[in-house]
Amino acid sequence: MQIEAVDFFYVKMPDVTTEGDGSQDALLVRVAAGGHVGWGECEAAPLVSIASLVCPRSHGACQPVIASVLGQTFDTPADIARIARLVKRNSLDLLQTDHTLSGIEIALWDLLGKRRQEPVWRLLGYDRAYAKKPYASVLFGDTPDETLEKARGIRARSFQAAKFGWGPYGTGSVDADRDQVHAAREGLGPDGILLIDAGTVWEDDVQAAAARLPALAEAGATWLEEPFVSGAIEAYAALARQSPVRLAGGEGCHDVHMARHMIDGAGLGFVQIDTGRIGGIGPAFEVARHAAARGVTFVNHTFTSNLALSASLQPFAGLAGHEICEYPIETKPVARDLTVERLAPDADGMIRLPERPGLGMTIDFDTVRRYLVEVRIEVDGATLYETPPVPAG
Repeated sequence: MQIEAVDFFYVKMPDVTTEGDGSQDALLVRVAAGGHVGWGECEAAPLVSIASLVCPRSHGACQPVIASVLGQTFDTPADIARIARLVKRNSLDLLQTDHTLSGIEIALWDLLGKRRQEPVWRLLGYDRAYAKKPYASVLFGDTPDETLEKARGIRARSFQAAKFGWGPYGTGSVDADRDQVHAAREGLGPDGILLIDAGTVWEDDVQAAAARLPALAEAGATWLEEPFVSGAIEAYAALARQSPVRLAGGEGCHDVHMARHMIDGAGLGFVQIDTGRIGGIGPAFEVARHAAARGVTFVNHTFTSNLALSASLQPFAGLAGHEICEYPIETKPVARDLTVERLAPDADGMIRLPERPGLGMTIDFDTVRRYLVEVRIEVDGATLYETPPVPAG
């Protein structure tokens, strides 16, 4: 079959704030081929990604992403990898390429799974999908009291693990951060798995991050996530050598090589990969295998829709020892309602991937229409992109 169409749908909340919440908008990707349709999602600024899809060619290694996708033959997982390599070569100097490609690549896996009537994880070669233990992923409250109430609410919903991140953490004093961490621990209870996300706040300042380690140890935190930006390998390694808690990072990796460097040199205990950034499901699967071989636990990064959540769980679905998974619980309606199906914790508090074909998710087109942003890109009087009609249903 040949790829006949690649369409993007930009949806967002009416008011987008400056909070560290990536669920305020989304960029849906629809790919059509051989009478089948697949859906994906980019974890990126939607308008920039649309522009990279259709922008005029600058030179041979700076071509619009769509030029390397439309018309391509597509029948096997190997074809997905081949198309991805072609995109990366022809759009090498287009720095949004990896994020834009991610949504397209995910949609190709979804389409192939639907055509073959198999879930994506089985197409990857896994014979089963292991249940994952979700951690409720939330932002810190503005005050320790707000964080305490959030943690109590998470515990009341029977989550066994929770992650608190961003907000004021790391922007004020060491004592203020200690109060936040201890409030999270108090609300979660002594036996809950507590995870802390610094959101790259210290960039590469090892001393600033190290000052927070005693409070994390006192509270029994399992990890400190993203104390530094992805790629600050020396800073990560220096902190790991002195940290009583393991480090987590990698969500900012936009290709396999960057993720491998983080795994091999940063002293991580957990590598967190976003399929909507790294180039899609195939590259994330490659990183998962590399992490497993190095004794590093693979974890998904997801803070948007259930479509993105399903995509992010596929690459490590068959890894039995890599159990914990990110599960956002404060998503905005545009992300929360984007699919008909929800990946909800079962009676045991675990997440199980669907056996349905592809990603097992159905787009809720009423939600798409409700939050759709109409976009038209015109250059020299020629229309390069216009938001397509939303499907009926």
